[in-house]
Amino acid sequence: TKHIIKNIQWTTAKNFTVEGGRQQIEELISTWDIHESWLHHSEFLEEEELKDSKRYHYRACWGIPTRRKPIPRATASVYFVIVISKFKPETAPVEVFYRLESSRLIRRPEQCQFREKWLKDIIENKIVCIERL
Repeated sequence: TKHIIKNIQWTTAKNFTVEGGRQQIEELISTWDIHESWLHHSEFLEEEELKDSKRYHYRACWGIPTRRKPIPRATASVYFVIVISKFKPETAPVEVFYRLESSRLIRRPEQCQFREKWLKDIIENKIVCIERL
């Protein structure tokens, strides 16, 4: 059985705003199959001007707060980049990429379904590190 990759309809370059970009990242995250115990917040980090594009950087920070530990021992971040090409028409949709804080691998939402295990692995590795210190 082929797994269906969920994605959203991304805005056009012409209609892009920084806050709209953050809201669309939230919309994308809502399509991910992640247990409800995970909580996150997303934020805009910076705008980057390049020769061929403008890049808007965002971060979603994840954790699992509990009644006993309302502040998680460790968190996992997912970094997003929304790219607006200077060569494509303004009516073209923005391009979106993301990567995990522990990885240099860049993923595209339309090509790769997000896995909750990635967040668990980051947090487990951080806790192992903390305990070694």
